[in-house]
Amino acid sequence: MHVQVVLFDGFDPLDVIAPYEVLYAGGSASDGAVTVELVSAEGPREVIGGTGGLALRATGTLDLERADVILVPGASGRVGEPGEVPEEEVGTGERERDGFVPVLLGRTLTTGLPALLKEAMDDPDITVASVCGGSLVLAMAGLLEGRHATTHHLGFDLLDATGAHAVRARVVDDGDLITGAGVTSGLDLGLYLLEREVGSRIAHAVEVLFAHERRGTVWRAQGPTPTTL
Repeated sequence: MHVQVVLFDGFDPLDVIAPYEVLYAGGSASDGAVTVELVSAEGPREVIGGTGGLALRATGTLDLERADVILVPGASGRVGEPGEVPEEEVGTGERERDGFVPVLLGRTLTTGLPALLKEAMDDPDITVASVCGGSLVLAMAGLLEGRHATTHHLGFDLLDATGAHAVRARVVDDGDLITGAGVTSGLDLGLYLLEREVGSRIAHAVEVLFAHERRGTVWRAQGPTPTTL
């Protein structure tokens, strides 16, 4: 299983590093059955994240011929709507240091990423995964209509508005689409990917190594629809 984690300007570093480390450790525990790399739609470059300008380097290009799993992170920045100015900054004339999360996510739509993600979603041999606001990148690109997905709790209204079926669960498995909820869910999503694709022994070994007990529910699109409780 080769995983490509996508970087874009303003990405949330924890959305990237948490699953990257879990998957890298899974590769070590499985004699190389899992490999993972950081990529961007534009190719190798230094990509500036949204948390204090922290940068990571994409070492490759998003390549659908090589990827078995493509993982999309969310963005890090101010929550709220563009145009809101915190009270302590009113009248200071200082430029905002951090962008608003909806703006950072929306900027991905002006890049080559949405077209590549659409190709990936159309390819039955590729699993697309996301952490936190990464599912909103997919949703705003029109790729999640009718699909079950989760995201950060502040993004549920937007996810619903795009035609996706928002599910309040830590990880949502909708076949070739796997999404994680809040930022730290990247740990749980990474462990679930290991369990699903490589096996529970490898996932458990990494869980023990990281001293992390998986949280929340993994929701799967299986079984009958429950009646209203």
